[in-house]
This record gives sequence, structure tokens and C-alpha cells, in this order.
Amino acid sequence: MPTDTRPRAEDCNCLAVRQAARHVTQFYDRFLAPTGLRTTQFSMLSKLKRLGPMTINALAADLVTDRTTLGRNIQPLERDGLIVIKQGRSDRRSRELHLTEAGAARLRSAVKGWAEAQTRFEAAFGDKRAAELRGLLRAVVASDLGAAA
Repeated sequence: MPTDTRPRAEDCNCLAVRQAARHVTQFYDRFLAPTGLRTTQFSMLSKLKRLGPMTINALAADLVTDRTTLGRNIQPLERDGLIVIKQGRSDRRSRELHLTEAGAARLRSAVKGWAEAQTRFEAAFGDKRAAELRGLLRAVVASDLGAAA
């Protein structure tokens, strides 16, 4: 008796990851809301704080997003004075993102909300499972799935 081995829509890895990502993003956004930052903005400011000025392309690659999407997310941060865009130091044609003092201050105020979200997430799933999840997701990002397509 033949069995159907075709993939089923309800087993779609992409859909499950995207739904989980949206769910977790909405959860973290609630904790960051009092600071006026969204999770994506918090991530961008955190990267700039930790790594220093970066080109738009380098930040997009580091965040695993495309340059166009990053550009849309940069606009409110620049408008609010949290980042400035300057001419590249090594390549005058490139543009670098710099965290401003106002951006660093906003990031410091947002860390409390982020830490609370992080604590509650780990309380809900356990420290070990949360660490395993991060490891698995980092392995997905580091994989050559893009090359396979």
C-alpha cells in the first residue's frame, strides 16, 4: 500500500519559524513599548553599541535582513536622533551608521524592558530549552540554506 510522502502544508518549517518569530517579537515589543523602541530598533541600536559604527550593508548582513528593509527601519531612528548616518571612513562612497548619545541613552532605558522579557521567556520555557533554541536558530542562520536555493 503506497504512502503519501509529499510534504504537508501544516509541517512547513518556514511557516512555523515565521509564526514563532512574530509571536516572540510581539511579546518583546510589549516590554520595549514604554521606551518607544520596537524589537528591531533595539537590535539595531544594540549592534551599533556593541560593534561600533557600521555600514548599512554590514549591519544588514549582521541582522540577516535586506538593505531595503533595514533602510525603512533606519529612518525613524535617524529622525529621532538616535543614530546618524555619516560618510564611510574607509570608503567615502559608503554610509556608516553611528549611535548617538541620545541613542545610547534610549538603549540603556530599553535594556530593563528587554531583560524582563528575556527573564519571562526563559521562565516560560526553561533556561536549558531557551539556550538550546538559540543554538538551533543560530545553526539555521549559519547554514548554507541560501546557497541551496
